[in-house]
Amino acid sequence: MLGVQRKEHLLGLLAAEGRVVAKAVAADLGVSEDSIRRDLRELAEAGACIRVYGGALPVPAADVPVAQRLSVASDSKERVARAAVARIRRASTIILDAGTTTLAMARMLPHGADLTVITPSPAVALAALEHSAARVLMVGGELSRHSGVAGGALAQEVIARLAADVFFLGVTGVDPVHGLTTGELDDAVTKRALAARSAEVLVLASAEKVGAVSRFPVLALDEVSGVIVDPRDENPLAREVARAR
Repeated sequence: MLGVQRKEHLLGLLAAEGRVVAKAVAADLGVSEDSIRRDLRELAEAGACIRVYGGALPVPAADVPVAQRLSVASDSKERVARAAVARIRRASTIILDAGTTTLAMARMLPHGADLTVITPSPAVALAALEHSAARVLMVGGELSRHSGVAGGALAQEVIARLAADVFFLGVTGVDPVHGLTTGELDDAVTKRALAARSAEVLVLASAEKVGAVSRFPVLALDEVSGVIVDPRDENPLAREVARAR
């Protein structure tokens, strides 16, 4: 079987079964595991899958550009956002990550002027400014065209001088085995830096993110304070990641 045919077969398995196990596919096709791993590596480099130990997973829906994510699992994101806002304490300083769930949170914030909101997202900052009386602080830096989040060296300089009570962390993958992941390396670095400056880290896990794995690791589940899942999510992994702490 030619390499292009193997790749078409692998993509078909990803679509039909939701994963590829390199050892099993190699046996089915009568080729070496090295050939399958090479095919998966090339597909991952082209953005067609996510490499994991032993095989590959589909690219999560949450990894598409932020403008396209607004309609993905929107009801689930609203429920997660509502549950997260209920965790905000009076007179606290919170960090809202970039993302569609934190954007929903920004539109639900308490109206007390004693709240301080820090964010690397211009969209989240503007929503917080419009929908609450909170003090809003922006993390500066280079804006990613994919995620709309500030990052890079300038952002790291600013973050190193911040302190927050709670960081509401947005990721694109929340998995019991692979932990918290995201689709861009710079975003992963910025998220870790923000987490390090926060007393608590709460992960926002709407339905499409639970069980998904993206390319770049952010944190392990045991490194965060908790995971806020959609109360209506019937995926058994949702309960598992919520109990991971």
